[in-house]
Amino acid sequence: MNILSPSILAADCAKLGEQIDLVQQAGAKYLHIDIMDGMFVPSISFGMCVVSSLRKYTDIIFDVHLMVEEPIRYAADFARSGADIITVHLEACSNVEETLDWIHSLGRKAGLSVKPATPIRCVEKYLDKADMLLVMTVEPGFGGQRYLPASTARIREARKMIREKGLNVDIEVDGGITKENISLVLDAGANVIVAGSAVFRGDITRNVRDMMEILDGHEEQTDLA
Repeated sequence: MNILSPSILAADCAKLGEQIDLVQQAGAKYLHIDIMDGMFVPSISFGMCVVSSLRKYTDIIFDVHLMVEEPIRYAADFARSGADIITVHLEACSNVEETLDWIHSLGRKAGLSVKPATPIRCVEKYLDKADMLLVMTVEPGFGGQRYLPASTARIREARKMIREKGLNVDIEVDGGITKENISLVLDAGANVIVAGSAVFRGDITRNVRDMMEILDGHEEQTDLA
């Protein structure tokens, strides 16, 4: 299934509730929430209090991306705060398997992410423990960046690896995704699309509907192929 996960990193924080309503009503199924600690990445963003406050407001699936050092320290806190999917970085974990197992023990889906410079093959031995692989298509830490063209081949490699292993693992992409290049990443094998600026700049409802139309159309083509 193709899924749109609007990233609130690009939203207006003074209007978060209103803007979340708009993306959900327009058809988005996930909400991407970037958690940054100022160490693993230079920026600092949201914390548990934001997630828990938003959880009281909406039942949309919270796709929580932990860009923090040793995320195993915070997984339980974010699970309690309302995260449905908790994604951690391969590069930030001293014990990847233990971290993914811990997230599952909390009753949450576990995602594993890699930076653009990390070879995709590095995640191969962990794929059977992951529900989702997040292929970063920009350097993590800042919104509004341009899609890195080399990401397309990395997405293809990830999908091939998952297919060869016979696993049911989603591939999420995050960074520089727009209406103009969304088909590119779908064709490469991604099925969960994070979009920040492309959703929250301008007419939010129209932006989501336009992207959902592309996602749904691609899924129909795939079913017919």
